[in-house]
Amino acid sequence: MLGLALLFSFVSYFFTWQADQSIIGLADRNVESKNWLSKFGSNIAHFFIYDGFGISSFIFATLVTLTGVYLFFDYTKKQLKKFWFWGILLMIWFSIFFGFFHIKNSLLSGVIGYEINDLSQDYIGLTGTILLMIFLAIIYLVVRLKITPELVANTFQKTKKSIAKDFSSQDGTSEIKKPENKLNNTPTVETSFETSKISEEITTSPTPETTTPIVSTEEFQVEIPEEEEMEMKVEEVTEEKEGKKNLSDKLVADFGEFDPTLELSGYKFPTIELLKDYTAGQGITINQEELEENKNRIVETLNNYKIGIASIKATVGPTVTLYEIVPEAGIRISKIKNLEDDIALSLSALGIRIIAPIPGRGTIGIEVPNKNPKTVSMRSTIASPKFQSAEMELPLGLGKTISNETFVVDLAKMPHLLMAGATGQGKSVGLNAILTSLLYKKHPAEVKFVLVDPKKVELTLFNKIERHFLAKLPGDEDAIITDTNKVITTLNSLCIEMDQRYDLLKDAYVRNIKEYNDKFKARKLNPEEGHKFLPYIVLVIDEFADLIMTAGKEVETPIARLAQLARAIGIHLIVATQRPSVNVITGIIKANFPARIAFRVTSKIDSRTILDSGGADQLIGRGDMLYTQGNELVRIQCAFVDTPEVADITDFIGGQKAYPDAHILPEYIGEEGGTTLDNNINERDALFRDAAEVLVIAQQGSASLLQRKLKLGYNRAGRIIDQLEAAGIVGPFEGSKARQVTVPTIEALNQLLDSE
Repeated sequence: MLGLALLFSFVSYFFTWQADQSIIGLADRNVESKNWLSKFGSNIAHFFIYDGFGISSFIFATLVTLTGVYLFFDYTKKQLKKFWFWGILLMIWFSIFFGFFHIKNSLLSGVIGYEINDLSQDYIGLTGTILLMIFLAIIYLVVRLKITPELVANTFQKTKKSIAKDFSSQDGTSEIKKPENKLNNTPTVETSFETSKISEEITTSPTPETTTPIVSTEEFQVEIPEEEEMEMKVEEVTEEKEGKKNLSDKLVADFGEFDPTLELSGYKFPTIELLKDYTAGQGITINQEELEENKNRIVETLNNYKIGIASIKATVGPTVTLYEIVPEAGIRISKIKNLEDDIALSLSALGIRIIAPIPGRGTIGIEVPNKNPKTVSMRSTIASPKFQSAEMELPLGLGKTISNETFVVDLAKMPHLLMAGATGQGKSVGLNAILTSLLYKKHPAEVKFVLVDPKKVELTLFNKIERHFLAKLPGDEDAIITDTNKVITTLNSLCIEMDQRYDLLKDAYVRNIKEYNDKFKARKLNPEEGHKFLPYIVLVIDEFADLIMTAGKEVETPIARLAQLARAIGIHLIVATQRPSVNVITGIIKANFPARIAFRVTSKIDSRTILDSGGADQLIGRGDMLYTQGNELVRIQCAFVDTPEVADITDFIGGQKAYPDAHILPEYIGEEGGTTLDNNINERDALFRDAAEVLVIAQQGSASLLQRKLKLGYNRAGRIIDQLEAAGIVGPFEGSKARQVTVPTIEALNQLLDSE
């Protein structure tokens, strides 16, 4: 409305400015103004046109109007910024240009345009000012309007050819010169004659030398005149420039690539100061006496069993030191491997681990815990260049290796992670370290968490970032899932999300989520066809054994489906358990979790269950862990992040502008979603008649019978029993005894149901 007011004021000013000249600046309400917008119009127009930029001020009014339209319809602001930048420059240029034609009381240039023009002429002269204005005009034409000399030349050439073509079409057919015959200087016959006729023409025609010569056609090589050659002009065709390939390229050129972070464009990532530095900036201190003492005891113990060593080398880590030995020729590796307990006894160590041999090095490793282990802080892991410069989709900073290198892996490449360890060995801290890594690296639009916490206390701090990073079912109050029934519903909802995402990938002709999102960012997918930017979804289960105990197959089946199929569409699983037994970590689960982390476990069997090899039972605890992704084992000291640090991070994120709600998962209606009105015929379950027939045949009314015969869940079977009771087919509940069936035969059942 302001822009329209300016336009009306400016137009009216050109008709009324002389009449209103005397009242400019007066605030007396009794003074009448001729401008269409009264005193406001006359004053604002005088300011912009007379004292400002002259007739070019209309550009400013147009820009204000355009801004209102963009804000009202919520168009992208990037194009609007271009309009303002070039519009202001154009207004100034025209104002200075009209300064060349300034006369007294002229409204063309305004005071600003005239004064700048006059100042320019004082310093660089009239010719210099004209050259400067031409130079600025060329810049505008080339940069803004893309009018280049090549484009002008091509346009002129096409126009010239078009005119020439029009003239040639009006002129009609052109003359064709007929070549003379080489034999008798007479015009040649038409080319449609046959060869025999031409030969006859030649033999019978009189010549100056003989009167009646008989000439055979074989004595002459007669040129058969070919079709008359027409003059042909070869038109030079200029190579066309490669144009816009499709609409998506034009959209990207006009508006840029789609930015999924635009809705929370002011989001600030957590600062490194929120994390504590437990090492006080100090690195690993090497205790030379301890190293020498351990080396001597290792050599002495091996010599006692007549095992010679060619060389030994030590690599000091934060909690463990690796001694690499090269045995003398002829020593069997298995002999050293069997001395694990003897070496641990001689070193008085908490537990040692022998790697025989170390893959790719040709040495045997003996890992010995340090007497004074150092804490690996999450701060040092996050601040490391390896993590900061990691070009990964979902980078996880797990901690530091024995060689004190920060260990960073990509969850998207794993693609799922299985964690196990005894109680109090660092699983919950490891989960917090994984979630902290993603919070420090990813924007809320790029990743969402589905948190399952049967213990109800481990992941509660992440409730503060519900509207930023968490995903939940529609209608749920808490985003962190603690109820087993809701866990089953959530897992099945993720399966629906997986199927929907695969449909989107199929329609987009891509194979994985990264290609899909790149295509969507390039505006090659239409949101009106259901396409949208897909964030990664990370499912975290803190205690998997409890879910298996309470729900069994109802949890294992969707977990197995997600583990098998979900990696391509960006759903990744992190499953932790403190009981790595075969009935919890089944073969189906293990087959789809190639990446595994083992904290300290109590037995070799548990170590083999989680890692398919020993070693986890020899760890020293407190975050000491083994990581494998289907190849060798890597020993890592997990980064330590305490609960107050997690609270500070979630407070920092939760205090910022968020989405209106958490990311909503698809609604899942399970088997228990039968009827709510048991006595309503229209609300009966779809298997009501089948269930009635089963109970009438068995003459026994129980929910467990329906579960076995119809393969139903307990909740749905119980609802059907209630409906059968309301219909009078079975009797009331009688404690541990089965209900009585009141209908004796199938015929009586059909008669009863048909009469309803």
